[in-house]
Amino acid sequence: MTHFRTPLSLLACAALTACAVGPDYVRPSAPISPTYKEVAGWTPAAPADALDRGDWWSLFGDPVLNGLAARAQVSNQNIVAAEAAYRQARAMVAEQRAALFPTVSLTGSGSRSGDGGGGGTIIVNPDGSTSGGVGGASQRSTFRATLGATWEPDVWGRIRRTIEGARASAQASEADLANATLSAQGELAVNYFGLREADAEIALDQANVDGNQRTTDITRNRVNAGTVPRSDLLQAETQLANAKAELVAAQQQRATFEHAIAVLVGEAPGNFSLPAAAWISTAPAIPPGVPSTLLQRRPDIAAAERQMAAANAQIGIARSAYFPSLTLNGSYGYASGALQGLFGASNNLWSYGLSAAETLFDGGARKAQVKGARATYDQTVALYRQTVLTALQGVEDQLAAARSLEAQYVLRQQASASADAAAVMAENQYRAGTISYVEVFTAQTAAYSARTALAQAQVQRQTTAIALIQALGGGWHEPAR
Repeated sequence: MTHFRTPLSLLACAALTACAVGPDYVRPSAPISPTYKEVAGWTPAAPADALDRGDWWSLFGDPVLNGLAARAQVSNQNIVAAEAAYRQARAMVAEQRAALFPTVSLTGSGSRSGDGGGGGTIIVNPDGSTSGGVGGASQRSTFRATLGATWEPDVWGRIRRTIEGARASAQASEADLANATLSAQGELAVNYFGLREADAEIALDQANVDGNQRTTDITRNRVNAGTVPRSDLLQAETQLANAKAELVAAQQQRATFEHAIAVLVGEAPGNFSLPAAAWISTAPAIPPGVPSTLLQRRPDIAAAERQMAAANAQIGIARSAYFPSLTLNGSYGYASGALQGLFGASNNLWSYGLSAAETLFDGGARKAQVKGARATYDQTVALYRQTVLTALQGVEDQLAAARSLEAQYVLRQQASASADAAAVMAENQYRAGTISYVEVFTAQTAAYSARTALAQAQVQRQTTAIALIQALGGGWHEPAR
């Protein structure tokens, strides 16, 4: 093996001291405002997807939602697919890293050959076998055992840039997994609260049906008594039928939400049911001291930043094509005409060599590849900056919506309470015969609309909180109210 020491030492030194061609990655700047416009006191953020988001859905204080979120994290098929893609990306990193090391192979063979004879002299072959002869067939046996190695030293850094790009792609895949998880959890929470709002509307619609049924019965009795015209009964029956139609529509909407939740937790809709339960209408408060470093946790920003790093590595890979490729080959083994004594010192065979290849003319192909790699990198930079801008817009939008909905909710509560009181008063006055049915119809319609608007305001506050959590890339650990 002393024959291999000099070339191996030279190539190892060359590989270790070589520099990777192409630009080293530096994260470009992104347009970030000094503060959030909609909430004072927040500070700038830079993308870094390394913080623990925690079980953000627990902020809503709903144990049923907590259980569903845990199931989705394990059984949601989009999350499963994203996790498999991440494992595939990590395997690619290991595959590319393997190219830094030599490839070693062991081969063995044995063969026997001959011809039909025809005379001739006996020939002693270099490996000890014989062939030829007079008046008979010639035969030859050959046995070989060889250990070979091939190594392409990474003198110009092409392999290291490839590993760098694969590692960045794997990190982007990891961020995609986080994004898929956050998206599935957010969609689950939105559908869950939509279902609970549908439960509340079903209760409102049932109460509306019951109230209209009472009013219709009263009106029918009064028509039979001749104290009101039949047109009042027709109006009452029309309102009752519309109330029943609203109830059926709410039930259908609930079924749609239930089916969506089933798919999100990895269940067939036919095997999944979620019984009606009290709606916990908690909406997490927005802590004024929440730092905008939460924006650093957005997985889509992290993925876009890692894609830039991968594209930057491709520039170095393209530039390495300008330099010659070097390959070291070596083998050591034995060959003999007899199996016995194959590994004797006299049967020893060895070889080593260095090969180099360089493209002298390619019609500008390498130059075009470098330009293409730079253009791809510039594209990823623009997409990264656009992702940051979109993220900032999303946070600002949800902050403004949360503040507005909080004020609207208080007003909706006041409106619903006043409309309910007016409806009760109108029904009593109609019983007493002091007002017409038109006024009862108007008051009941207004009360129903106000109660429905209040329920919708409640679910909008919760879905806006979910959207804000997603816009920030995760939840904040503050007590909910």
